[in-house]
Amino acid sequence: ENIFPIIKKFLYSDQDIFLRELVSNAVDATQKIKSLSQMGELKEEIGDLKIEVIIDKKKKTITISDKGIGMSAEEIKKYINTIAFSGAAEFVEKYKTKNEQKQMIGFFGLGFYAAFMVANKVEIISQSYQKGATPTRWCCEGSTSFEITKTVKKTIGTDVILHISDDAKEFLKKNRIQEILDKYCKFLPIEIEFDGKVVNNPTPLWVKSPSELKNEDYLKFYKALYPLSQDPLFWIHLNVDYPFNLTGILYFPKINIRFEQNKGKIQLYSKQVFITDEVKDVVPEFLMLLQGAIDSPYIPLNVSRSFLQADSNVKKINTYITKKVADKLEALFKKDQKAYEEKWDSIGFFVKYGMVSEDKFYEKALKFALLKNTENKYFTIEAYKEKIKATQTDKEQHTIILYTTDASKQDVYIQSCKQQGYDVLQCDSPIDTHFVNLLEHKLDKTKLKRVDAETVHKLIDKNINYDSVLSAEQQKDLQEIYKKAIDKNNVTFTTAAMPTDALPVTITISEFSARMQSMSQNNSDIMGIGPLPLSLDAVINANHPFSKKILEAKEAKQLTLVKQAYDLALLSQNMLNGSALTDFIQRNVALYTK
Repeated sequence: ENIFPIIKKFLYSDQDIFLRELVSNAVDATQKIKSLSQMGELKEEIGDLKIEVIIDKKKKTITISDKGIGMSAEEIKKYINTIAFSGAAEFVEKYKTKNEQKQMIGFFGLGFYAAFMVANKVEIISQSYQKGATPTRWCCEGSTSFEITKTVKKTIGTDVILHISDDAKEFLKKNRIQEILDKYCKFLPIEIEFDGKVVNNPTPLWVKSPSELKNEDYLKFYKALYPLSQDPLFWIHLNVDYPFNLTGILYFPKINIRFEQNKGKIQLYSKQVFITDEVKDVVPEFLMLLQGAIDSPYIPLNVSRSFLQADSNVKKINTYITKKVADKLEALFKKDQKAYEEKWDSIGFFVKYGMVSEDKFYEKALKFALLKNTENKYFTIEAYKEKIKATQTDKEQHTIILYTTDASKQDVYIQSCKQQGYDVLQCDSPIDTHFVNLLEHKLDKTKLKRVDAETVHKLIDKNINYDSVLSAEQQKDLQEIYKKAIDKNNVTFTTAAMPTDALPVTITISEFSARMQSMSQNNSDIMGIGPLPLSLDAVINANHPFSKKILEAKEAKQLTLVKQAYDLALLSQNMLNGSALTDFIQRNVALYTK
């Protein structure tokens, strides 16, 4: 009397669950009679086992009708009147076969009561398969009182008739029922008929053997799941029986990689019943951008069958999926490296994210993770280290990997590096900030530097020093002139002896500052705070003729020349904009006129 209202009102989070539960019960009843027939315990032909869902707007009823095993009066009392007694569980226990366990959906013995979420009266009319059984009618109006009587029913099976309450009239609409069937029952293993047509696919692709499927089958199934999406890049068919049962298909979609995650892409099923699209515990976090379906009877569900419970099986499945994805990527790389490279811009995010988040995946991914340089050529990590070893090793025998976060904005620095014979990687995805840190931590005697982290001659310090044409005193005076003309707290001025073909002033951003800035930029939208202010190092080229010209000029002229040199440095970093850019243009016009 006390627990029944709780089951009716609070067990399930959504009212539409009622249809999932009742149709699942009908599927179980049908699976039972199929099993009995296969075991030879039922001599009659079982015929068409289609389940029907019928709306009668005049009577305000929804009927779920099956041709399954049926129930006698005693069985109705046992299974319906006893809360939390599962007929499916008892059937599995009685026959004790692994196959039955995989097929039976019911487990808790509570799903039937979801009917009272939408109905003020529920009738059951059932005819048991057993010889001599009398058709039985059970009726209840949502209390602990019920009536059970003899009735008339010509065929084996069960009809559950819901008399819909006034506050649930939305479920008498065809489109509403169709919506629920599409969501929860799309792949149930028994045909379900509604409004004159079969609305489900009893044999989804994941229950079939990969050997009997063609590419066209996988693409067709993908379109059925995601009608508006482009064709996927490739897919992984999951099919394992030991140490747990897991089937499914995961698709790698074509996406514009950004750091945000598109949730709700992978659908989780248990015995072909849709459970949820929140699969973060089952699927590794770095694969949450994949699409597809996973089905396992071993995934532990809560009592409402809507959420996962913490369980060791979940971790095993998670680990298996990680391994399966790694094996697939490695196989694709080995089979056709060029085709794999063509896909890299789309799948690189997955791989890098996985390497950053899981050590085991990192070890596997070393074989197929690629680095892409500014010439759009691809290399494995070890191959790239070997490529640059001769030219990009510093005085301390560290291999220096140079990278750009924006090739168009940092082109001046990239070209300077190329003039020195250096190679530059493209690391322009938000995940690359973390990936760069990972590589530096994992790779022995290796450092990664952004192309604008220092002047080109200091990026890879080979202990080569240039003589300065300016004295120490002149260099000090030059710094003071720049500080006075460019009064900015976030800019530090230094002088260095560099070749005369280098810029008069080079703006650099320390590797630490650049990485912190990038991380804060990535997190600013999530955290609701702006990015950290950027500290700039302005390196004055003591050997450039411009520097000597500034020292020799009068004070007013010095100001113009310093601003010109500094603005050119900003322009090379794409940092000159707004009023500062306007001033620079007007100053150039004035200089050209003179």
